[in-house]
Amino acid sequence: MMRTFVIGDIHGGLKALEQVLTQIDIKSTDRFIFLGDYVDGWSDSAQVISFLVAFKDQYDAIFIKGNHDQWCEEWLKTGKPNSTWLGHGGLATTKSYSDMSDQEKELHVEFFGDMVDFYIDNENRLFIHAGFTSMHGVHKEVHKSNYSWDRTLWESALLMKEQDLSESDPYYPKRFKHYKEIYIGHTPTTNYDIDIPIQAGKLWNMDTGAAFTGKVSIIDIESKRYCQSDKVTTLYPDEKGRN
Repeated sequence: MMRTFVIGDIHGGLKALEQVLTQIDIKSTDRFIFLGDYVDGWSDSAQVISFLVAFKDQYDAIFIKGNHDQWCEEWLKTGKPNSTWLGHGGLATTKSYSDMSDQEKELHVEFFGDMVDFYIDNENRLFIHAGFTSMHGVHKEVHKSNYSWDRTLWESALLMKEQDLSESDPYYPKRFKHYKEIYIGHTPTTNYDIDIPIQAGKLWNMDTGAAFTGKVSIIDIESKRYCQSDKVTTLYPDEKGRN
């Protein structure tokens, strides 16, 4: 039976990514959906991308593009770093590329270019880095930047959870009605002093703070069993990440 695993934000924590993957006994029939933000934070950003380039040749994998991935891709293409990016983990990423050949960098540019803004599976489950705002669904989103930047989807899910709204309630946000489930990253659960995936109604937040003091998380979307790395700070004890 095919299993589908979703992996939250990694932010250059290759050691954490490798750790969670060893916990699930990978099978050739497994599918993996990565929710974006592979880079920026810990010292292995370029190495994370190299790992994933090799990983996609071995396994069925889908890669969502995050806002940090957009910044990195732009820098690799132009050589001009975004000044905001440098202050949000980009400096560590540029250093991780210092010993990488031009040929390897080209492979990474191609990898970033093949990433998708979102994915909807045959069970009508949506996988996206951040969110969308259109009441008509993700395909009707006018501002495409929301796919990698929006936080209102997550905030709305938290409000619905607090108010215990059902889908039949007239105040239930229409944008949630289009999908069976939604999986996102982008907003660390550690912002709420929680370092495990958070479920809010039909939405799951898989960013468990790997860029900061949290962990990398992976979940089996059928069983809802999840595994986590150690705190990334313990795997890179001489670094600060984005703290």
